[in-house]
Amino acid sequence: MDGLLAEVAAKRKAISDDQLNPKPSKYMRRGELERLREEQERKEKAEKEAENTAEKQRKEELVRKASKAPSRPASYSPNPEIREGASLIPESSFNISNEETIRRLRSKGQPIRLFAESDKDRRLRLRALELIEEKGHDKQAGQNDFKKALEDVESVERELKNKNSKGKKKGEVELAGEGVLDLDLVKTDPDKLYPIIYYALKRVLNEWGEAMDERPEHVKRTTQGKLAAATQVQSAEYLKPLFKTLRSRSLPPDMLARMSEIVHHMQKRQYQKANDSYLRLSIGNAPWPIGVTMVGIHERSAREKISSDQVAHVLNDEVSRKYIQSLKRLLTFSQTKYPPEDVSQLMG
Repeated sequence: MDGLLAEVAAKRKAISDDQLNPKPSKYMRRGELERLREEQERKEKAEKEAENTAEKQRKEELVRKASKAPSRPASYSPNPEIREGASLIPESSFNISNEETIRRLRSKGQPIRLFAESDKDRRLRLRALELIEEKGHDKQAGQNDFKKALEDVESVERELKNKNSKGKKKGEVELAGEGVLDLDLVKTDPDKLYPIIYYALKRVLNEWGEAMDERPEHVKRTTQGKLAAATQVQSAEYLKPLFKTLRSRSLPPDMLARMSEIVHHMQKRQYQKANDSYLRLSIGNAPWPIGVTMVGIHERSAREKISSDQVAHVLNDEVSRKYIQSLKRLLTFSQTKYPPEDVSQLMG
């Protein structure tokens, strides 16, 4: 009987020990998970509150020390506007390293540190410079070349009015003394074509600008008048790469031949033929007007019809497209100022 009672007592003790120290299991109840998560959140919250309290005490201690120290006059501040606005911008919003701050200031051509300037003030000064630059870029964003030319019309008109009349007459004599371009020079002496084309296009462009300047004042102030003047300014800007290429005598031979034809027919007031040469220059007359010169690895019977001088130069790049388009505008103006004797030679 005593042995049985001892066995029962041992079992009860084992059960109580199991309840006090449960064995680890790979499964957990949802209630236990929720309890552990709440304990973790409570612990993190307490730590965060302790950190905030310590930070607040540290700031109060710094303020107390600063109030005890002698105050510096406001006139000693190298940048009083930034000093006053320093409290309005949180430091964490623009927190970069000192090395990065120095690098950015040097790239902007600014001093890396002003007199009595702290690291925080230096970062605020860099941020203010970057905001000013961003604001300036936003004002200029979204403006195309035509809108910019439209805004500069009045200043360009004033510059044209202030030009020296003596210099104008001298330039007109120089530009007008070239005569009609000879197309035989394309095969005999192409180098002589460059100055003839250059001065012929310059003369037409100058006459266009003078025609815009000679309009009545009430016509210039209208919307159509401003658009016409802006088109002239834009075309003059677009033709600058072409004039540079003509001065350096580096124009491709096929483009030189087409432009020679355009200038020759324009001088002879044969605008229909000049327009045909312009179309051959811009889009070409090849079966595939996209610049294709080789359509396969084998020689075809129609291979010679796809010549390299029939490519579409307007599709080469944006610069070529702009000055070729401006060349057509010069043709249109020349036809308006110097109409042909034969009506059939007018462009459509």
